Amino acid sequence: MRTYSLDDVYATRKRRDSWWTVYLVDPVACRVALVVANHTRITPNALTVSSLVLGMVSAVCFALNELAAGAAMFYLSFMIDCVDGKIARLKGTGTPFGLWLDYVGDRVRVVFCAVGLAYGQYVLTGNVEFIVLGAVLAVLDLFRYVNAPQMKRVKETIREGLPPKPDPAEFPVDRPRPGRRNRTFGRRLNRALARRRVRSHLISGIEFHAAVFVVAPLIGAVALIPISAAASVLLLVNEIFLVYRMWLFARKHGAPSQESREHVLV
Repeated sequence: MRTYSLDDVYATRKRRDSWWTVYLVDPVACRVALVVANHTRITPNALTVSSLVLGMVSAVCFALNELAAGAAMFYLSFMIDCVDGKIARLKGTGTPFGLWLDYVGDRVRVVFCAVGLAYGQYVLTGNVEFIVLGAVLAVLDLFRYVNAPQMKRVKETIREGLPPKPDPAEFPVDRPRPGRRNRTFGRRLNRALARRRVRSHLISGIEFHAAVFVVAPLIGAVALIPISAAASVLLLVNEIFLVYRMWLFARKHGAPSQESREHVLV
C-alpha cells in the first residue's frame, strides 16, 4: 500500500473553501486523512456514514440539552465529512453514489440537528420561539441547497450560447485589453483571499452551520436565538446577493434560446 505524505493530502484540498474550513477544520482534517490513508482501508463512503452517525449523535445531544457535547459532535461530524472527500481524491476511490450519499447526509444532519436543538430548548423553556428557530434553520439550509445547483445550471446554459473567449495572445502585454478596468479594492482583496484558498463570502452555508451548531451552543442557551438569527439573516443576504449576480450575468449576456430555457426548467 502506497505511503502518502502530508503534502499529498494538502494537494487534495479544494482550490477555494470557506474560511471556517480553511482555518478551523482543514488543519485537523488533513492530519486525520493522512492517518486514515496510510494506516487503514476505510473507504470514503464509510467515512461519510460515520459523519452522518456523529451528526445524529449531535442531534440527540442537542435534544437532551447537552449543548457543548452537541457542538463537539457536530464539529467532529463536519471534520470527518471533510476527510472523506480528501481520501476519495487522494486514492481516486470516489464514486457517483458517494457524491449522492455525501450530499444527502449533509442535509439529513442539518435537519436533525435543527430539530434536536429546537426540541431540547422548547422542552426546557416552553418557548415557542425555539420551534420557529428550528423550522427557519431547516428551511434556509434546504433553500440554499436547492437554489445553488439551479443557479449553476442557469449560468452553464448561458455560457453554452456565448462565443469562445478571445486568445490572450491577441492582446499585447504593453497595451491594455479592451474593456479592462483598474483593479478595485474588492478585486485585490479577492485575489489575496484566493492565495489563501479562502472564498470571498463572509458567510456561506458552512459558516452558517458553524455559527448555529458549534459557536452558539458552546456559548450557551442564551446565545442560540441571537446568533442563529444573525447567521440566518447574513446567509439570506448572501443568497440574495448571489441571485442578483446571476441576474446581472443573465442580463449582460442576453436571454437564452427557447430550447435552453426548456432545458433549465426541466
